[in-house]
Amino acid sequence: MLIVGSPVSPYVRKILAILHLKNIDYELDPITPFYGNDEFSELSPLRRIPVLIDGDLVVNDSTVIAEYLDEAYPEVPVLPKGARQRAQARWIEEYADSRLGDLCIWGLFFPKIVAPFVFRRTPDEEAIAKVTDTELPIALDWLEARAPAKGFLFGDMVSVADLATACPLRNAAIAGWTPGPARWPKVAAWLARIAAQPCYARTIDFEPAILATRPEGRRAALEAVGVKVAETSFGTDDPRASIMLR
Repeated sequence: MLIVGSPVSPYVRKILAILHLKNIDYELDPITPFYGNDEFSELSPLRRIPVLIDGDLVVNDSTVIAEYLDEAYPEVPVLPKGARQRAQARWIEEYADSRLGDLCIWGLFFPKIVAPFVFRRTPDEEAIAKVTDTELPIALDWLEARAPAKGFLFGDMVSVADLATACPLRNAAIAGWTPGPARWPKVAAWLARIAAQPCYARTIDFEPAILATRPEGRRAALEAVGVKVAETSFGTDDPRASIMLR
């Protein structure tokens, strides 16, 4: 099984955490969409990551991939039982992927981390301040009212909804913003419990290989921390302006 996409993407991180939770072996092609070649466009016509390749099966979109993995490898589920709880889990995942993704990735991580180094763009500090001072607090207030006081959203099992929520907020943390426990005590404690899960903590081990390593050394750096990196890649040496991360 091959996963195409950088492990710093929250959508790729979500899938890698699920693979680790289910103990499924995989190879990783750690590209970002900015560097995807023409063959990548054939695999992912929206030029988004992650892409899962399982034999002759190609699956796009992290939500669809997560559901495929849960159906194909049901021994350790990431969706709760029952129609009601599954509907709730899917909605929380969608909220995290869409709203938190927009704020944490496009509002913070991209302008502060990606754009200055990949595209040589100066961050718009006013737009960033709007995200950190107004928009993210509103989103976190919504989560605080729904965060579990103990355990996870659906009891003792860590679900796709838990992972989907934690992953974009990890990108916000990389960009310098975290939800303060004084205002969001339940969210902060919940995120700490998710971060302590081995399946999620493993993905944090991959960050220095991407964030603190020059592009030409990233594959070797990932291998050094135990990632099985694909021998061939769908990446190029030059970035493209057509980008999507989900």
